[in-house]
Amino acid sequence: MKQGPKVLALLFLLFTQSCKDDDCETIACFTPPTPFEFELVDISSGENVFTNGTYNSSDIKVIDVADESAIDFFFIAENDYNILQINTVGWKTEIVTYSIQIASEPVFELYVDAERKSNTCCASTEYKEVRIDNADYELNEDTGIYKIRVE
Repeated sequence: MKQGPKVLALLFLLFTQSCKDDDCETIACFTPPTPFEFELVDISSGENVFTNGTYNSSDIKVIDVADESAIDFFFIAENDYNILQINTVGWKTEIVTYSIQIASEPVFELYVDAERKSNTCCASTEYKEVRIDNADYELNEDTGIYKIRVE
């Protein structure tokens, strides 16, 4: 009969030890920064300049203004979607200014002030400031795609 309280105490200890909130190994958490996506459209017609053949995706360059290095990007061309995607920003706390060019001509600049934050187990990115300079644009709040108007 004296074993009952000991067994209950042991079970209580086992259950409370297995439910630790600070045990990050049991939490699946990967939060990459949100990528920046751009659709470049003709300022007069509103047509995508890659879909209508005005420009070729191979003419795109993304350059870091600070050191003039080339920045990796993706061009998503599935089903005439034709979107430029930059997902190199926000993996760490940083301020970047990128020049997006077509055929070596600047189209717009992307300025981002990103802060990488960590809580107990997971990390995430907070964009303190995002600017599109030297271009007429609008942001679609639903899709997160910036529509850049080009001549």
